[in-house]
Amino acid sequence: MSTVLFASFLFTLVIGVPVAVTLGLSTLIAVLIDGRFPAMVVPQRLFAGLDSFPLLAIPFFLLAAEMMSGGRLTEVLLRFASACVGHVRGGLGHANILTMTFFSGISGSALADAAGPGALITRMMRDTGYSPGYAAAMTASAAIVGPIIPPSIIMVIYALTDNSVSVAGLFLAGIVPGLMIAGALLLTNHWISVRRNYRSLELRPTLREFVVIAWRAVPALMLPLIILGGIHTGAFTPTEASAVAVFYAWFAGRFVYRTLTIEKIPGILVRTAIMTASVMLMISTSDVFSWALTVLQVPQAISEFIVSLDLGPFGFLLAVNIFLLLFGIFMEPLPGVMILVPILAPVADAVGIDSLQFAMIVILNLTLGMITPPVGGLLFVTSVVTKVPMNALVRELWPLLGAEIVVLALLTLVPGFSTWLPNLFGYLR
Repeated sequence: MSTVLFASFLFTLVIGVPVAVTLGLSTLIAVLIDGRFPAMVVPQRLFAGLDSFPLLAIPFFLLAAEMMSGGRLTEVLLRFASACVGHVRGGLGHANILTMTFFSGISGSALADAAGPGALITRMMRDTGYSPGYAAAMTASAAIVGPIIPPSIIMVIYALTDNSVSVAGLFLAGIVPGLMIAGALLLTNHWISVRRNYRSLELRPTLREFVVIAWRAVPALMLPLIILGGIHTGAFTPTEASAVAVFYAWFAGRFVYRTLTIEKIPGILVRTAIMTASVMLMISTSDVFSWALTVLQVPQAISEFIVSLDLGPFGFLLAVNIFLLLFGIFMEPLPGVMILVPILAPVADAVGIDSLQFAMIVILNLTLGMITPPVGGLLFVTSVVTKVPMNALVRELWPLLGAEIVVLALLTLVPGFSTWLPNLFGYLR
C-alpha cells in the first residue's frame, strides 16, 4: 500500500494535479488497490478532518481580512508606512515592507498580502523608478511575513496537528521572528537602494501631518492587539477571537473609516467563501493522507530512523532546515504542516528541542518555499498580479531571499528569538 500511495502521489503531482486533489486521490487509489479497508473510509476521513471547532477560526479570520480590505485599509496603512519611512533613501521599498508587515497582522496569509496591497505598492514603486523585477521581488519577499505575524492560519493548523503547542503560544512566538524578517528586508532594501541610487520622491511630513496620519491608522493597527490581548486575558478563546475580529473589522470599516458600504458585503462574502473552501479542501485531503501514513506507520519508521542517526539537536535542525526548504518548493505550507509535523515534531521533542522554536522553524521553512525558485507558488501569484515576468522577478529575488534565510539561521541557533515572548506570558511548558 505504501508503494502505491507514494507512487500515485508523485505521479499526480508531477502531471500538474492540484495539491489538494493529489492528496485525496492518491489515498483513494492506495485504499482501492490494497483492499484491506473499505473505500468509504476516504469520505469518512474527509469529513472527520473538518470536524473540529478550532477550524472555525479560519473562515472568520479570512472574513475579517476581507472586511478590512473592503474598508480601504490598504490605503490607510500605506499612507502611514510612507509617512514613517517614505522620505528616506529607498523609501517606497521600505514602505512596501512596513505595509505588508502591518497588513500581516490582519490577513494571516502570504498570498492575500501579495495579491492585495502588494500589487498596489509594486505599481507605485515601478512608477517612481524602481526596477519592475525588484519591486515585484520585494512584494513577494515581504508577503512572507503574513503567516509569521499573528493572526496566522498556518499556526491554527499547526496547533491542531501538534498538541504540545497552543494557538496563543504560536501567535506570540511569531511576533519576534516576523519583525526580524521585516528588519532584514529593510536593511537589504537600504543596501540595494544606495547601490542603485533609488531616491525617494516623498517629502518628510510635518509633525502635525504625521500625527493625523498615525491617528487614522490606529483603528487598523489595533486589531492584532485586540486578538492577542483578548486571548491572553482569557476574555475569549482563539476561535472566539476570530469572530471578534470580524465584528471589529466591520465596525471599523463601517463607522470609523466609513468606506465599508452595504453594497460591498456580498462580494466580500463570496471571496471569503471561495478562499475558505480552498483551505478546507486542503485540510480535509491532508487529513486523509495523514491517516494513510499513520496506518502504514510511516511516521514511526521515519522517527526511529532519525533518532538512530544520533544527530543531536543542532544536527537534527540543520537536516530539517535543508529538507523543509526543498520540500516547501513543491508543497504548499498547509498540507506540508499536516503531513510533516506528526512525523518530525515527536523527534524534535525527543532530542530536546523546544516545541515553539521547532514550530517557528517549520512554519518559516515551508513559507520560504513559496518564494524559492523554480516552483514557489507565491512567485507565480506575484508575477500575475504585478504583471512582471517571472524571470525578471527571480533575478532580483536572491539577496532578499538570502536575508530571510539568515533570519532562519538565527532562529535555529538562538531559541530565545522564538521562545522569549511566549515565556514572558507563561506559554512555555
